[in-house]
Amino acid sequence: MPRERPDGTNAQRLKRSSLAADAVRGPKRGDNGAQQQHWLLRQFSAVRVRIGASRGWARRGIAFAAGSLSVLAMAPFHVWPILLLTLPVLVWLLDEPAIPGRPMRSAALDGWWFGFGYFFFGLFWIGEAFLVEAHIFGWLLPFAVTLMPAGLALFTAATLALARALWRPGVTRIFVLAICFGLGEFARGHVFTGFPWNVMGYALTGDQALMQSAALFGIYGLTLWTILICATPLVVLADKGEPARPLESIVLPIGLFSLAPLAGLYAYGLAVLPTGPAAEVDGVKIRIVQPSVPQHHKWVREKQGEIFNDHLALSRQDKQGNKDDLSGITHLVWPEAAMPFLPLATPQALIAISDLLPDNTHLISGALRLERSEPGDEVRPSVEPKSRVFNSILVFAPDGALATLYDKLHLVPFGEYLPFKETLDWLGLEALTRIRGGFSVGPSPRPLLTIPGLPAVGPLICYEAIFPAAVVQGEERPGLLINVTNDGWFGNTTGPYQHFHQARMRAVEEGLPLIRAANNGISAMVDPYGRVVDSIGLNERGVIDVSLQMPRSPTFYATYGERCFILVLIIFILVAFAPMSYSTILGNSGR
Repeated sequence: MPRERPDGTNAQRLKRSSLAADAVRGPKRGDNGAQQQHWLLRQFSAVRVRIGASRGWARRGIAFAAGSLSVLAMAPFHVWPILLLTLPVLVWLLDEPAIPGRPMRSAALDGWWFGFGYFFFGLFWIGEAFLVEAHIFGWLLPFAVTLMPAGLALFTAATLALARALWRPGVTRIFVLAICFGLGEFARGHVFTGFPWNVMGYALTGDQALMQSAALFGIYGLTLWTILICATPLVVLADKGEPARPLESIVLPIGLFSLAPLAGLYAYGLAVLPTGPAAEVDGVKIRIVQPSVPQHHKWVREKQGEIFNDHLALSRQDKQGNKDDLSGITHLVWPEAAMPFLPLATPQALIAISDLLPDNTHLISGALRLERSEPGDEVRPSVEPKSRVFNSILVFAPDGALATLYDKLHLVPFGEYLPFKETLDWLGLEALTRIRGGFSVGPSPRPLLTIPGLPAVGPLICYEAIFPAAVVQGEERPGLLINVTNDGWFGNTTGPYQHFHQARMRAVEEGLPLIRAANNGISAMVDPYGRVVDSIGLNERGVIDVSLQMPRSPTFYATYGERCFILVLIIFILVAFAPMSYSTILGNSGR
């Protein structure tokens, strides 16, 4: 007889062996329906036991696989039911720490492997950017596709470590996981300038009706609901296999914490979605241009004139390719850095823009802008004047003059500027854009643009559109969002689809229409409910002419911002830690 350890480890192992043996034997011949149901529940329990009992590389592989498969819940797949299988794995790993006496360390390791799988397959497309100029940046590819997921996985590691520290019995532990996941995702979206890409709450936004709940809770609030809805069913089923209980005892917790919230979110979406198209603004006709310039041509000096002329030629034709010289078009939108030179310092370009634009037509274009500071602006007058380069949106009047502008304020680390610049410069690294010194940051808070014929415009350049509650930063509410971007860096991968979907979610959260012009796609007109009015697909070349939709009344999220997330968080905390017994109300099994 093995000597019993004080923590009851041997007893637990015998219990697991018994469960596994029963699962393999299956129901006996002649068993009635209740016994067969009990056998099925024990299958779930046996899976839970085996996952919790796993050790070493088997355990790491389970966590990594669960994280990897979870990516299927994101764009462009939107297979959110996969989380019904993968999120319970996290609960079962947390139930049975692999390192005796060090449960938080064990949980952190499990969380890191889950996060590494999730971010590795969710962000593999970043590697494409290092192949655009492979002779310069190609050697960084292995580091980019592994180190970034490894770093982001630290947030998942911290999430599970915190969850283990607060672990509760029964169904309440799912609330704990949801709370910690929400906090972890919020931290990922803000720490070190933030990178809220593929936040778990996006899993429930592939469906048009479910998408509308972002207008209530925001993407971080939806993360809490996503974890609760998707982790509950299988966890409850596995809990009920030990000890044996009738199937009816699982109906309340699954119905209350999974089916009811899901049905509520869906019903809300159906209630707010209009049956027809959104109302349109009179007298506005917008042409969006997608030139699909190959990224390896973008910054070649000899190609600059050809690229500019291509934009001019595309702008003069309609969707069918018929030349119309912008007849009836009030606003023309070009993508990020559409002119790969400094247009404000190029008189010939301004003349060409003036020749292009009819009376009462404005051009809204992404472009680079150079600003040379005056000697008097320096702290030390003896220092030579410095030049600053901005990634900007420039608005040109019909005569080619600059009407207004916006300078990007949320720059991409390593893409548009180098963190720890002096150290990395010493190592010989440079930003992918190859702008000496990187881009400069525009003024904050983000200003609204005043463009004749349009409501106040909230400008967004590239990945500025992925930051919830940050697209509108001033007190005045815009009537329109314009997002110019260049996803040509990321090739024909999942990256551009994920980027577009996240931009759509900002339209839903804020209740605002969104115009999106992308160099190689996806360009679109999105209404304030996130519905795509018209679009140009990835790597397609062409234009679309669209009307402007009216904005919604300010949504709950647009009014209160991340206080919506905090409200849901407080509710979950009250449920998880309220001083009452859940043994009968929630059907806890006492784990």
